Amino acid sequence: MKELIYQGAEARLYHVDDKVIKERVRKDYRIPEIDVLLRASRTKREEKVYRILESIKFPAPRAIECDGKQHLVMEYIKGKLIRDVLAKGNYEELASEVGKKIAILHNNGIIHGDLTTSNMILSDEIYFIDFGLSFFSQKIEDKATDLHLLKEAFESTHPAIWEESFECALKAYEKQAEHGKEILERLKNVEKRGRNKGKF
Repeated sequence: MKELIYQGAEARLYHVDDKVIKERVRKDYRIPEIDVLLRASRTKREEKVYRILESIKFPAPRAIECDGKQHLVMEYIKGKLIRDVLAKGNYEELASEVGKKIAILHNNGIIHGDLTTSNMILSDEIYFIDFGLSFFSQKIEDKATDLHLLKEAFESTHPAIWEESFECALKAYEKQAEHGKEILERLKNVEKRGRNKGKF
């Protein structure tokens, strides 16, 4: 039975048996030819990310099938969203694991692009999901921006423990990440820019 489990601006997710089918939705405001090309390129890029993650044994869904246009079939990961368990368990340990795994992504040139605790599942370990906004980059700026997204997610979703959680994540990240110290220095600049946005 096909069950709709998520409806977003960019895609719909369906749960079928032990698989998830991701269907990128058509955007009526786009020129149809451009819309087709965009959906196809993003679907192919996301599949490529999952193939790389599988090759480095990173905990993420396996890509099973891709039509190269708008449909991507992935493995279904059972577990609980980190969003729902972070404040209930040992959040220092969980946040440290999150930081370590982001470092592994960045060391392999993968920027997640949507680092929220809704895109992390606690199973036998923490799995990262939804690489729909991901891209490839070794730029310090892109990695720092990815971490800034995590900070915003912690702050908005886990207000009571966000500072301690983010600190644990950053400490683990810096230990594991190549150029970790430089990336955290750049993060300070990214945060400063974010604070100054509304002042002009």
